[in-house]
Amino acid sequence: MFHHLRRICKGSVLIWMWSANCLCTASAAPVTIDWVTVGDPNNPANWNGYGSVADGYRIAKYEVTIQQYTDFLNAADPNGFNPYGIYDSYMGAESWNRGISFSNAAPSGQKYAPIGTTNRPIVFVNWFNAARFANWMHNGEGSGSTETGAYTLNGATSGTAPARNPDAKIYVPTANQWFKAAYYSPVLNSGSGGYFYYATQSNTAPGNVVGNSPNQANYYVGSYPNGTFAVTQTGTYGNENLLTAVGSFANSASYYGTFDQSGNAWEWNDGTGAAGVNRGLSGGGYSSNDVSQNTMLSNVPASGDGYMPYRMGFRLAAPVAVPEPSTWAMGFTGLACGCFSIWRRRKRV
Repeated sequence: MFHHLRRICKGSVLIWMWSANCLCTASAAPVTIDWVTVGDPNNPANWNGYGSVADGYRIAKYEVTIQQYTDFLNAADPNGFNPYGIYDSYMGAESWNRGISFSNAAPSGQKYAPIGTTNRPIVFVNWFNAARFANWMHNGEGSGSTETGAYTLNGATSGTAPARNPDAKIYVPTANQWFKAAYYSPVLNSGSGGYFYYATQSNTAPGNVVGNSPNQANYYVGSYPNGTFAVTQTGTYGNENLLTAVGSFANSASYYGTFDQSGNAWEWNDGTGAAGVNRGLSGGGYSSNDVSQNTMLSNVPASGDGYMPYRMGFRLAAPVAVPEPSTWAMGFTGLACGCFSIWRRRKRV
């Protein structure tokens, strides 16, 4: 029913072509993911069974932002047809979480626009939305389908989530990958490794003051209505957006350098990576208490599929990058080939 985008180059300008009607729009700037590398393979699991990962991998330093998801929407849906429900109207309507508006009157490729601070996490995203974003990134931000790549979705919007494909370049992290990046540190327990209780490298509940102080997170401190939200430092809901820009708690990263894995937005994980009905939610959100964002409840099963409560966002993971050959190495290889060629010519003489 829906046609896919095709990316072509014309001079130095990148053009998106919508194959249904050949309308072309200039693309947004490429989406850049800030990765951190999670090493220390074959680490032990936590007491609850989570966190052991056999190989090194990369995970996004931050949650996927409003701007990044806006770029995805405008590339994957330039004419505003909303294929597979990748846009939810609450993204533009709900005061505590709003992030992206939709205008059918806007030009093709500009139907979606960010609201307010663009580097807050996108929410109102279900697992299938997150998988389609991963496919889009896997395929080069629009040069291929949202339906294949990291996951073979084929139009599914609920039900059984497919297994991650073996050649996935960018994907939703498994529960163990998410958990390890948040809580594990190889230097704990005299270098034998272990797990912090919170994703801020702490076993003490964080504060919630935005800024440079250590061990802070965007969550609700105290009991409603007598506690405080991070953004307003008041106890009750107003009309303010209660999400914070990713990385706002500048000295509260995990051991591996990720931010906001405690608080801000609940995040989807990919379970074990195998096909199944359920996927997990991790990390708590801005209105969660401290228990929701620690190691006790960081992997809450959800009837994963099309389930889309208002605080749900996601971050991405990827295999460890294979380094490009250095200029020196390439030059050395060329020199060696040249010497071998000279030697062969001399040998023939």
